[in-house]
Amino acid sequence: MTTEATLSSTSASPTARQVWTRARGIALALVVLLVGAVAIAVIRSDARHGELDPRSADPNGSRAVAELLADRGVDTRVVTTLNDAATAAGPDTTLLVAAPDLLTPGQQHRLHRAFADSHGRTVLVASGSASIERLAPGVTADPATSLDSTLSPNCTLPAARRAGTAETGGVRYTTTHLGADQCYPSERLATLLRIPDPRGDGDTIALGAPDILLNDRLDEQGNASLALQLLGSRPHLVWYLPSLSDTSASDADDERSFFDLLPPGWLWGTLQLFIAAALAALWRARRLGPLVPENLPVAIRASETAEGRARLYRKADARDRAADALRSTTRTRLAPLVGVPVTQAHTPEALLPALSAHLHGDGRDQHALLFGPPPSDDTALIALADRLDALEREVRRP
Repeated sequence: MTTEATLSSTSASPTARQVWTRARGIALALVVLLVGAVAIAVIRSDARHGELDPRSADPNGSRAVAELLADRGVDTRVVTTLNDAATAAGPDTTLLVAAPDLLTPGQQHRLHRAFADSHGRTVLVASGSASIERLAPGVTADPATSLDSTLSPNCTLPAARRAGTAETGGVRYTTTHLGADQCYPSERLATLLRIPDPRGDGDTIALGAPDILLNDRLDEQGNASLALQLLGSRPHLVWYLPSLSDTSASDADDERSFFDLLPPGWLWGTLQLFIAAALAALWRARRLGPLVPENLPVAIRASETAEGRARLYRKADARDRAADALRSTTRTRLAPLVGVPVTQAHTPEALLPALSAHLHGDGRDQHALLFGPPPSDDTALIALADRLDALEREVRRP
């Protein structure tokens, strides 16, 4: 196969069948990922339906604890807006906030102002770093959650001592309040925190996990006892379930940035992924080791090698490398024909004078042909190959 034929065959664009053959694996993987994501979303949406809702009998609902409280004379009222929750706060009322992190910063400040002067009890369920510092000033959520879900009280709070072991493991808290009750510690950090109101009988309770309120966990350990004591100290219980339909979340001051919408711990998770990727790259690099040359097990025809190399150049759009290969090979073959050592074949000062002496006529610029710049497109590259072939034939002509 001639050089011209090789380069001409590599200039053709891939067919639609070739493109589909190369891309079908990626397309199949994307389809599988999309189907998996939809399936996971559906499963998770079903699993979270009615979570922490005192009207729901689902495993993640809280209807059981609401009925037990009703037997003890505590009435439970569900509210879904901030206005209703703020209005209901009072000295004879326990306000339970089911998902504090879903509230905007403005909502959190407003809710805190509402119950701070109510002299009632406020229970914050699994309040993370996005909300606890606004709803309970002086309290900080640790970035790392508890490794154990079942913990012992290890405090003097009567409700915790009577309940005993309970499943409070989740968010861990630290506080600057000297009179706070720090219960159910995990690695010396509390997962249940009670902050008394110095101006009255009210208090704020930060509960690290919602497990003691769930239907399928209520009969485990001392969960039921702890839940009834925390929520049944007053005759009225207002169960606040934040809702997307709450118009108070659309205030101009509550606009969140992209990073505010990310879940807690995203920065630490991203750093872990980066470290894992770096270690994986290092492991792969060490595994491959240095390149080791070895002889091919079979003989390959020169035409096949030339065609394969030309296709690689075509795919990489490396006309400069293709032109250098053509010129270098031509100079190597021409040098012995004009009496120049092969070691000096790539030196213009040695090759060009000897070449001019063997040519008939001087109408062409041999320097630009053998040592010139790379061609600008495939047509120019093919033209260069033709001129190099013509030059070699002219030198070989007797």
